[in-house]
Amino acid sequence: MPVLALVSAVLVVTVEQLVQWQYGAAGILGLLLLTIGVRANRPGVSSAGAVLLALLVARPAL
Repeated sequence: MPVLALVSAVLVVTVEQLVQWQYGAAGILGLLLLTIGVRANRPGVSSAGAVLLALLVARPAL
């Protein structure tokens, strides 16, 4: 069980670092809103985070 928790923590930190490197502070804010919304069962907050991340990802195509 501790190995699974360690792998999970490493994966989360890696994803956060990749998002911050690629999309900056706005990417971290979107990821934070999405995570908080899902954990707190608040669809409005998670939707705002998802929309922010989608806009950041689609920006180069626009």
